[in-house]
Amino acid sequence: MIELDPAGKREARIPSDAGGEEALVARLRNGDETAFELVVRREGGRLLAVARRFLRNEEDARDAVQDAFLSAFRSIESFGQGSRFSTWLHRILINACLMKLRSSRRRAEDSIEDLLPKFQEDGHQVNHPNPPWEGSAEELLARSETREIVRRCIDKLPETYRSVLLLRDIEELTTEDAARLLGVTENAVKIRLHRARQALRTLLDPTFRPAFAS
Repeated sequence: MIELDPAGKREARIPSDAGGEEALVARLRNGDETAFELVVRREGGRLLAVARRFLRNEEDARDAVQDAFLSAFRSIESFGQGSRFSTWLHRILINACLMKLRSSRRRAEDSIEDLLPKFQEDGHQVNHPNPPWEGSAEELLARSETREIVRRCIDKLPETYRSVLLLRDIEELTTEDAARLLGVTENAVKIRLHRARQALRTLLDPTFRPAFAS
């Protein structure tokens, strides 16, 4: 069992990655156990925070991080020097989270239609659009006073749309990478993301509508 440090803190007894990332990867490839422990201590907290966003269950999140570390260590020979090691780990973790979500999806998702704008045949919106509120989902999550509200609203989205929103707007993956991880086309990612953003706007609007609107 890999012991995770949820705060992502290093301890004095853990050796440093002297020599930089290239040296650390070389140690991992040579089966250096202290290098494995260093990676877990250094990256565990950050990866656990990502897993919690996707899985919303502490046990599942920790399992996903465990799976990601084991997968990374087993496939360390496939790591290419063209990317950062932490980025490579991040992608493996996200894939582990998505696999766990797919395996646990047992019922049909709720429809997102009620959260989307309605339009008349002439193209005009049925309900007059509300004044815009500022800030992306990522920016709103960064604010301590709004973080929990935004998280709750994101969690209300059907998983198909929630996953693509997290991948693109929170984890900042490209459309191409998100499509590859989800096993869909790039166009599907763009459509889902647009609808997810519209739905999230509807859920957040009562809280973030400018004061003058009332």
